Amino acid sequence: MITKQQTLLSSLAISSLPREKVIVILGPTASGKTALAVKIAKEIGAEIISADSRQVYRQMDIGTGKDLSEYGDVPYHLINICDPGEKYHLGQFIEDFQQIYQSLLLQKKRIILCGGTGLYIQSVIQGSKYVKIPSQPGFKEALYQFERDELIDRLARYNKPNDLFIDLSTKKRIIRGIEILEWLKNNPEMIRNNESLDSFVIGLNPDVSTRRKKISKRLDQRIEAGLILEVQALLESGVSHTELQYYGLEYKYISKYLLGELNYEEFYKKLETEIHRYAKRQMTYFRKMEKDGIVINWLD
Repeated sequence: MITKQQTLLSSLAISSLPREKVIVILGPTASGKTALAVKIAKEIGAEIISADSRQVYRQMDIGTGKDLSEYGDVPYHLINICDPGEKYHLGQFIEDFQQIYQSLLLQKKRIILCGGTGLYIQSVIQGSKYVKIPSQPGFKEALYQFERDELIDRLARYNKPNDLFIDLSTKKRIIRGIEILEWLKNNPEMIRNNESLDSFVIGLNPDVSTRRKKISKRLDQRIEAGLILEVQALLESGVSHTELQYYGLEYKYISKYLLGELNYEEFYKKLETEIHRYAKRQMTYFRKMEKDGIVINWLD
């Protein structure tokens, strides 16, 4: 029986898609994005640009699920470009993506953007004129003393442009939203928008039961592959526990385990639960992208 995936791949392989049209592959963690991206890349002779906010860091291989062996001879970009301990943010990603995108177009290469960081993907697909609003020294730091509800109340006092989306999922993103609105209040002139990206978006959406089984199985595989040793090596190289916990999920909970704040059973259960929650948040963001006008061709 011919599956929807096979039909889609066949249509991509023989279609006359213009080279500037970027094929985007997104999905929650453990959904098989890299494997599909590599398969399509081999079919159409494409290079892959990663849209993962943690795979940019060197020496953070197992915890971020780089799976570099899957790429084979397929060229990839925006993986292993920063040292652990550095902070990589959305504005840098957009700048790096545009530079690589333009370079690959000049080389007449086809391009696949693959990852699970929805904010990165949406920002390059639709463009974002607010991304490069500069940080104000001391402004964000002063806001961290307030509770989440207080920050949301403060956010509501601003006049928000209709085309500005503010992610309320974390305190960090709420504070960045306030910073942007404060800047706009003092600089009311509109700043130039980035052009939207010509793209064809494929979404992987395994059913929840399958997704949960894959996540749990992959966590076991990563621990067996030396995930805890990877975190210990990062600590020995000079990365602090505070910096590790900034990266979240595996690095946060292994740090707590190594500090003695959690025993092994507590560490494993909390981490497994948080990865499941993270996958759910990813799917929520992808659905928001659809509401914002991005067409996603879903595969189960």
